[in-house]
Amino acid sequence: MAQKIVYNHKAIEKKWRENWEKNPVNPKVDKDGNKKQKYYCLDMFPYPSGNGLHVGHWRGYVISDVWSRYKLLQGYYIVHPMGWDAFGLPAENYAIKMGVHPAKSTAENVANIKRQINEIAALYDWDMEVNTTDPEFYKWTQWIFVKMFKEGLAYEKEFPINWCPSCKTGLANEEVVNGKCERCGTEVTKKNLRQWMLKITAYAERLLNDLDKLDWPEKVKKMQADWIGKSYGAEVDFPVEGRDEKITVYTTRPDTLYGATFMVLAPEHALAASLATPETKDAVEKYIYEASMKSNVDRMQDKEKTGVFTGSYAINPLNGEKTPIWLSDYVLADYGTGAIMCVPAHDDRDFEFATKFKIPIIQVIAKDGKEIENMTEAYTEANGTMINSGEWNGMESAVLKKEAPHIIEERGIGRATVNYKLRDWVFSRQRYWGEPIPIVHCPDCGAVPVPEEELPLRLPDVESYEPTGTGESPLAGIEEWVNCKCPVCGKPAKRETNTMPQWAGSSWYFLRYVDNHNDKELVSREKADEMLPVDMYIGGVEHAVLHLLYSRFYTKFLYDIGVVDFDEPFHKLFNQGMITGKNGIKMSKSKGNVVSPDDLVRDYGCDSLRMYELFVGPPELDAEWDDRGIDGVSRFLKKVWGLVMDSKDKNIEATKEMIKERNKLIYDVTTRLENFSLNTVISGFMEHTNKLVEISKKAGGIDTETLGSMAVLLAPFAPHIAEEIWEQLGHNETVFAAGWPAYDEEAMKDDEIEIAVQINGKTRAVVALAADVSKEDALAAGKAAVADKLTGTIVKEIYVPGRIINIVQK
Repeated sequence: MAQKIVYNHKAIEKKWRENWEKNPVNPKVDKDGNKKQKYYCLDMFPYPSGNGLHVGHWRGYVISDVWSRYKLLQGYYIVHPMGWDAFGLPAENYAIKMGVHPAKSTAENVANIKRQINEIAALYDWDMEVNTTDPEFYKWTQWIFVKMFKEGLAYEKEFPINWCPSCKTGLANEEVVNGKCERCGTEVTKKNLRQWMLKITAYAERLLNDLDKLDWPEKVKKMQADWIGKSYGAEVDFPVEGRDEKITVYTTRPDTLYGATFMVLAPEHALAASLATPETKDAVEKYIYEASMKSNVDRMQDKEKTGVFTGSYAINPLNGEKTPIWLSDYVLADYGTGAIMCVPAHDDRDFEFATKFKIPIIQVIAKDGKEIENMTEAYTEANGTMINSGEWNGMESAVLKKEAPHIIEERGIGRATVNYKLRDWVFSRQRYWGEPIPIVHCPDCGAVPVPEEELPLRLPDVESYEPTGTGESPLAGIEEWVNCKCPVCGKPAKRETNTMPQWAGSSWYFLRYVDNHNDKELVSREKADEMLPVDMYIGGVEHAVLHLLYSRFYTKFLYDIGVVDFDEPFHKLFNQGMITGKNGIKMSKSKGNVVSPDDLVRDYGCDSLRMYELFVGPPELDAEWDDRGIDGVSRFLKKVWGLVMDSKDKNIEATKEMIKERNKLIYDVTTRLENFSLNTVISGFMEHTNKLVEISKKAGGIDTETLGSMAVLLAPFAPHIAEEIWEQLGHNETVFAAGWPAYDEEAMKDDEIEIAVQINGKTRAVVALAADVSKEDALAAGKAAVADKLTGTIVKEIYVPGRIINIVQK
């Protein structure tokens, strides 16, 4: 008797890794030498932290590799690159903590994570690797900035920014969560700094409209639309009493203008300080100073409203009423005009403010036309009939809301306006570890870009890279680097010392992979046309707004200047859920709940871990890690192995039952995979394997075509064992050249079906009948099965094909 070959995951995985090294499975041409169509599957690239990979990181990489290998089996050439998002705060803070230069610590972390990523056995093309800290890469990050500067999309502005006292750097609004620094949790304050800005607002309309083109989760599209925040309304000019100035307010409810009983300005508003009268001057100045110390996010919290009356009045342009002008920090300078008209009867915040400071409340919209006496809360539904509104009385508020902007425009007191919540992007950081901004400040010529042919402007080597805390970047202290000559007039000038944010490199990296050694252009048009854009992007939902919005903005800009011929970077998007530790707690070193993949790969093998990563739950949802489950997956692979080894040399003839089971397996795996229901693919494999084991016991084995189909279907998920099985079945080329199997719907159909036989709606028996049984035969068989229970007169006989037989008796 032949000796049984035991499944040895270590030997099999080592053998196939070496084999794939020598004979790559992803050629650009097919067997006949024809160029294959590309499919670009992309992972969100990691930043190389010192903690290495845990089992949660594996999940996204396994999902993208399964999808890539599935597309490979469908005949595509797979573009599946990997690189490193290595500039920015996380890398720099880690370096400071460890007392190692960020260039050195980043290189060490990259080497470690690359080793761990290779354990996944993903189809990565390491020839395409990029690193955002490589001068040959950031040359093009700087080049994009220079191009944006020349197009007027990059500009300087001094204004109060969110400042993290611990990280000692400015933060974009997005990086402040509940008034705290997203990275370190410190309370964020305000600091007036000169900043570089990118004019993403110039693209607001396109970024919003083009969401319709994308095959993305609706949730993500909605998050982006809300972030862009388009609204329709009017700008209304309120003259200031006794002065020549006007204060312009933006409102989405111009229909409520008669109800505006006061106005509120942001403390930073240009007129704020000058509106103070001698009596209010001290209080106004104190309030403006205190507001300057708070972050925007803090100011928007639902805390009790604070404010100060300036002593000045504006005139309501519709009814000529005097309107007191207040300052309050819940109004932000950078939204709309930095001034709002307040209609306390129809806005919760205004109602709270008016009640606190005893300001009149006038209702202008009434449900059913009836005015509320002694309002105790704002009527915010704000639909109904206009009251207390002069010539607008009796109009329907919903109709007036649309008409009012045009009436206001005709009267010359304002204009219909579209507004966006989206702000321009704060693009400078007061840190060392980032791309130097390629600008020279000349006393005569102003801000001048570094000439394109002189890029990259390299980050200088420094001894001290700790943040200065003054609001200046550490680069400001390196005089030999800062002092330079103006590229335009040649006079002494100074370099920009702020660096770019981490988002700079990650906003366009996916374009560079396909032409990563090109020193003449960002990407050649030939390579771009051949391999871009990205067909499938896989990564965490935490990047749903910022990274994806910035990438879309960059791509649209590069399309506008003719670098690429598409204006959306990612056709399809899939967000995988997180893998957490016990009780849903995020895995982190500080919590001591990190599960490293290294031991699991050693004990169970890469294939088992890959499949278990998918088996833990629906891929789009968070899942709690439990080591015990990997055991079951490992047993499943051994069962598949045993089934193949028992049958492979027996030349078993395929029975009808085997063919049916084979087609059902192909159907289930294909449809579930297409729907990204990856956890149910794995459970489907397990169910069908159990069924095949049963069939094998009866038939003495399973036919090789069914076993071969199983190997191919398994290949995207467990590539090593699939290759080994394929070879054991006598094939001498890779399983990845086999082509994805098709299912035959006819062959899947059951010959026999089980049908419940009911008497008066209660099941009394079950009969097995031919799938194509006639109504007469079905009823006859049904009656025969319950003959002893048919004691009354049969009134009705019902047959629902394939489902039930019901006999009604009296």
